[in-house]
Amino acid sequence: MFGRVKPLDAILATAEKKGLHRSLGPVQLTLLGVGAIIGTGIFVLTAAAAQKAGPGMMWSFVIAGFVCAVAALCYSELASMVPVSGSAYTYSYAVVGELLAWMVGWALILEYAVAASAVSVGWSGYFMGLVKSLTGFELPAMLRAGPTWTMNGVIPHPDFSTGLINVPAIFVALAVTALLVRGTKESATFNAVLVAIKVTALTMFIVLTLPALDRSHFAPFAPNGWFGPAGTSGMGIVGAASSIFFAYVGFDAVSTAAEETKDPQRNVPIGLIGSLALCTIFYLLVASGAIGAIGAQPTALGVPPGSAEFTQQCAALLAQGQEPLVCSNEALAHVLRAINYSWAGDLIGLAANLALPSVILMMMFGQTRIFFVMARDGLLPEKLASVHPKWKTPHVVTIVTGVFVAIAAALLPVGQLADISNSGTLFAFFMVAIAVLILRLRDPNRVRPFRTPLVWVIGPIAAVGCVFLFFNLPFEAMIVLPVWGAIGLVFYFAYGFRMSHVGRGLVEVHEEDGDVPPQPVPPVA
Repeated sequence: MFGRVKPLDAILATAEKKGLHRSLGPVQLTLLGVGAIIGTGIFVLTAAAAQKAGPGMMWSFVIAGFVCAVAALCYSELASMVPVSGSAYTYSYAVVGELLAWMVGWALILEYAVAASAVSVGWSGYFMGLVKSLTGFELPAMLRAGPTWTMNGVIPHPDFSTGLINVPAIFVALAVTALLVRGTKESATFNAVLVAIKVTALTMFIVLTLPALDRSHFAPFAPNGWFGPAGTSGMGIVGAASSIFFAYVGFDAVSTAAEETKDPQRNVPIGLIGSLALCTIFYLLVASGAIGAIGAQPTALGVPPGSAEFTQQCAALLAQGQEPLVCSNEALAHVLRAINYSWAGDLIGLAANLALPSVILMMMFGQTRIFFVMARDGLLPEKLASVHPKWKTPHVVTIVTGVFVAIAAALLPVGQLADISNSGTLFAFFMVAIAVLILRLRDPNRVRPFRTPLVWVIGPIAAVGCVFLFFNLPFEAMIVLPVWGAIGLVFYFAYGFRMSHVGRGLVEVHEEDGDVPPQPVPPVA
């Protein structure tokens, strides 16, 4: 199992014989990254981060951004060397073998699908807030949010926005699924417009909130400390960083699209690092504006967002006519309305409603491409990557993904979904950092159009950073990864181990391109 390594030359040959058309340039890749990165992380998770860290979430953005930056440098080297689809899965297959590659691919499926669910829930909060602001209409509590889940079961809270099922989240997940099944030309145009809307909305937020900054709102700066009060998990500045990590992870969608990139040796590193740098600047400015305008203190020390106690505290504050940032389901719109820019709050709510589906689209797109490459290697049934005869899209896997995304979005809160997604993401990023180091030793003479600077410093920092953030996730999120991995191993030994092309000696795939997915959905320049 560990000896089943697919040589880099074979991976490149496979991609050339049965690959995807190269059509993306550096601007398109950067926009793809921005489109995937800017979304629920900043529009919604700002509130959850504030409950965990208070104003100290500024450091949380820096920590999460730093870990993503060093991981991006490792991604850039591998993506420029191996410019094919599959992201961390493909890199792991070439370096550490099939079994661990399968586990990485399985973790990426968890990352993309659960991330799409989290963004669907984030969209739901902004949608209901905008509808209520404009018309006064509000869905019953049981239809606008899922139940509150704990390790001991479900705790109902009829006084606050928890309920039975999140109907708006189901709607947006299935609508994006239909768009992806219907065609990619429409998706590309749709996504390009939405990237522009998101950037414009965040710029407006920054311009309106920074002049209203009150320095007193930054004290106490770290009410829950760096790691949270004793006996808590996933709290404090570092705990918030583990959650905020979700706000950055879309950059690996750029790497996933490497096989569809023109001059990938040059353009993939530009897209990865450029989109990450641009989004980091936006995040810090937005966080400063939100904290300075209305404050970001938690309801109580050591109380995790989404918990039963947190829900009850927010219900009590709402009954008193107060709605702090940490209790809002539409954080940025709430900040603007609180400083008497109701019109701007409605506009940013509208922007979120229009723009967040582009993140769902990119996450679901990324998962279908991971499925495609794993099926191309024989680890999954190739029927999963079958193409619709009329629309020329991988409709089977897209529909399966969409249904899974809708179910998770209907039943789980955004914070828990983000943390679960992070557990899979951090594992994949850890494997990328390890792969870079192993490949430097195993194949030092291979051409590297982009070389990770100070690789024996950057690589270990990236690996340790991912492990560090993983163990500062809430316990419930940490336990999901080994459980999901165990399920994946059952699938691998039941099918993939026997049908693997490498295991059967089929290192190269000499087939026609009849089952190759169509053009991708990134924005056009």
